Amino acid sequence: MSTSPHLPAPERSTPQDGADRKPWHGVVVATALPLREDLSVDFDAYAEHVRWLVDSGCDGVCPNGSLGEYQSLTPEERARVVRVAVDAVGGDRVLPGVAAYGAAESLRWTEQAAEAGARAVMLLPPNSYRADTRTVVDHYRTVARAGLPIVAYNNPFDTKVDLTPRLLADLYEEGLVVGVKEFTGDVRRAYEVAELAPGLDVLIGSDDVALEFGLAGAVGWIAGYANVFPRASVELYRAAVQGDPRAALPLYRLLHPLLRLDARTEFVQSIKLSMDLAGLRGGPCRAPRLPLLPEQEAFVRESTEKALAEGLN
Repeated sequence: MSTSPHLPAPERSTPQDGADRKPWHGVVVATALPLREDLSVDFDAYAEHVRWLVDSGCDGVCPNGSLGEYQSLTPEERARVVRVAVDAVGGDRVLPGVAAYGAAESLRWTEQAAEAGARAVMLLPPNSYRADTRTVVDHYRTVARAGLPIVAYNNPFDTKVDLTPRLLADLYEEGLVVGVKEFTGDVRRAYEVAELAPGLDVLIGSDDVALEFGLAGAVGWIAGYANVFPRASVELYRAAVQGDPRAALPLYRLLHPLLRLDARTEFVQSIKLSMDLAGLRGGPCRAPRLPLLPEQEAFVRESTEKALAEGLN
C-alpha cells in the first residue's frame, strides 16, 4: 500500500477502545471487495485492505454494503467477508451491513455478524417492495431481537422507503436503533433528527455532503472514497465535525469531483477503478454491474490522478 509524505497517518478520530467503542462513530469505510479477474473474491487482499484502512487512521469498516457488492455474493462468501474483517481489525471496528429482502433474513445475517464478533450492524428497511410504516417498524423490531445495536440506513432512492425524522424518532424511542446513515443528502434532516430524537446519532451517508453534515453535528461517516484516500478522508471529517470549514474546504474542493460519484449508479465501478489507479486492489465487478463507459472511465481517471498528484493517497 502506498503512502505519502504530505499526509501522515493521523490518529483515529475517536478515542474509544475495546468494549467501550461505538463501531459506528468516526470514519467507517464502506469497504469495496477486491475481486480477481475470474470474479472470485480475493479474501487475502480484502484483509490487507481492511487493515490498511484502520492503520491509515480510519475508525472502522462497514462490510457487505452495496459498495461491497453483497447482493452478488453467495451466502458463504457474505458470511466470510464479515469474519475476515473481524479477524483483521476486531469486532469493535466492524459494522456489517445486514440488508435483505425481509426481516427474517436480515435477522439471520445479524446473528451471523454477532457470532463472528461484530458489535453492531447497519440495516436498510425491507428492500423488496415499498414498505409502509407498520412494516418498517416490524422489520426493525424483528432484527433487534438479535441484541446488537442497529444503525438504520435511510436510502429512499433505492428502497423506495423514506425513514423520515419522525419515523426515526419513533424507532429510537422504542430502542430499536442507535443511529442513522442519512443518504438523502438533505442536511436539514440532521437538525430535525436532533430536535425529535436528541440521542440518535446521525452519520454522513453520502460522500459529497460530508462537510455539510459534519458541521450539522454528525458523529460518523460511512465513507466510500475513503477506500482510496483514507487519511485525507479522516482529515476532512475532523475539520468538519470540529466546525472548521476553512480547514476543510481546500481538501473538500479537491476531492469533490470524486466524492460526487458516491451517489451515482456506477459508484462501485468508479471507486474500484480509483483503487486500481492508486495501486490498491479493486478489480472488476460482478453482474449486474457493467464496466464504465469510456467517458465515465476518463472522468474517474482524470479526477483520481489529480488527487494522487496532490499526495492524498
